[in-house]
Amino acid sequence: QVQLVESGGGLVQAGASLRLSCVASGRTGSSIVMAWFRQAPGKGREFVANIRGSDGSTNYADFVKGRFTISRDNEKNTVSLQMNSLNAEDTAVYYCAAGGGVVTRTAPGWYHYWGQGTQVTVSS
Repeated sequence: QVQLVESGGGLVQAGASLRLSCVASGRTGSSIVMAWFRQAPGKGREFVANIRGSDGSTNYADFVKGRFTISRDNEKNTVSLQMNSLNAEDTAVYYCAAGGGVVTRTAPGWYHYWGQGTQVTVSS
């Protein structure tokens, strides 16, 4: 079992930055892939970024490349998402997830553990 708790969401203006954090507890290891997904109102859950602790490999959705950066602290079992140049289209609930195995697995079904989510709202 893995438990995930997100933090760092909030209300910001367009162009601002936010940093989301996710603390994992339970049966975690550096080989597990940690990911961020998001879900906007009326839309499905979409992949944002992921990272594998064993080799630091990462993968990003095209719409966040150059703006968001995912990082991981294996000792603290924490994964973070630095979000810069936010725009209104980034408004969503952001979820931390664990599972996968390889960073090419971006579909939600590959991830067995999920946090409760943290709301990010960007005003234009």
